[in-house]
Amino acid sequence: MPFGKPAGVRCAQLSDDNRCLLFGDPRRPLVCIALRPSGEMCGDSSAAAMVYLTVLEARTRP
Repeated sequence: MPFGKPAGVRCAQLSDDNRCLLFGDPRRPLVCIALRPSGEMCGDSSAAAMVYLTVLEARTRP
């Protein structure tokens, strides 16, 4: 997604089972490389993780 991704929009590089298709690839964005998941971020479900990430994206939008 060369121009970024709006909060709440699924990354185009996620597989159907939510794995990064660019993992280990030099084209993987620096923000993804630097992101370190935590229990707080992941929560207890995919839905909880998506809420956390949506808020994080909104707070860091320029």
